[in-house]
Amino acid sequence: MPGVIDLRSDTVTQPTPEMRRAIAEAVVGDEQKREDPTVTLLQDRVAALLGQEAAVFVPTATMANQIALKLHGRPGEVLLAEEHSHVLVYEYGGVAAHAGLMTLGLRGSGGRISPEQLRAAAAPSTKAADQRVTVLSLENTHNNAGGRVWPLAELDEVVSTARELELGVHLDGARLLNASAALGVEPAEIASRFDTVTLCLSKGLGCPLGALLAGSRELIDSAWREKHLFGGAMRQAGIVAAAGVYALDHHVERLADDNARARALAEALAVAGVPVDLDQVETNFVQIDVAPLGLERGDALVRLRDAGVGLSATIHPTVIRAVTHLEITDDDVGRAAELIPGALLAGVRA
Repeated sequence: MPGVIDLRSDTVTQPTPEMRRAIAEAVVGDEQKREDPTVTLLQDRVAALLGQEAAVFVPTATMANQIALKLHGRPGEVLLAEEHSHVLVYEYGGVAAHAGLMTLGLRGSGGRISPEQLRAAAAPSTKAADQRVTVLSLENTHNNAGGRVWPLAELDEVVSTARELELGVHLDGARLLNASAALGVEPAEIASRFDTVTLCLSKGLGCPLGALLAGSRELIDSAWREKHLFGGAMRQAGIVAAAGVYALDHHVERLADDNARARALAEALAVAGVPVDLDQVETNFVQIDVAPLGLERGDALVRLRDAGVGLSATIHPTVIRAVTHLEITDDDVGRAAELIPGALLAGVRA
């Protein structure tokens, strides 16, 4: 969107000149034969970052999630997840198509579920032949909840309950590093609690593509075969893995800046009279409910685009969002804080 302050998503970022240089200079090999040194380096770095034994590089975070969920369950068994989580909403029935899993969505609060909900949903049937819950997937940060973060104490309670119930536990950590920045803890403090963890490179880290699935060596050995079955095996993939290595070196600590800019934008919008719930702004998302303004979501987005600022729709019919990322500066936030109220409140105050 040339000339527009693009706050639609942190997926719109372009590789920086320095990242492009790292891509151009990447040392590569045959990734399928596990001979690409840059892919191997990235996998080792991410496994250590997440407090796991091993990791495998794949093209997308959706593929990483789908591989993980297939590892944790057999066809006809049940996946539990919060009802608006990515694996249930934006992966388009993949767990049914690929893993043969049934799904049960639990109503969450801020994208989070409780141990009591988990116990009730996973209670064994009196019939031995009935389907059985075998895997729990949690999301941190939670996209559809507005980039909300799991407090570590709540996370411990739910994961401990899942262990007690003998469930496999997967973390969709596409934006995990935003969560760790918000909590002020190392990523491994969150990720090491899980059997498998997905990390996306093409969101806050600013890479053109790529994700990793991390877990035990045994699970990741199995994940390599699933990667081939899913069509995710590559050749000289160090070309894109180099972007991930660069991002780990240069784009992790700055995620705190994205979170801070989202907070600054949210506070400025609230002061201007834009309907923003500040309690929901925990990372790099700012959600705006246009219903109190008497606007339709589509009309609101058009108004904003015409004013020179891009926001996007959410799963919620009256809610739009702004997402900060590495291409958004303090000046952009200041300007957006003027443009958004000007576009949305025009005619409302009259």
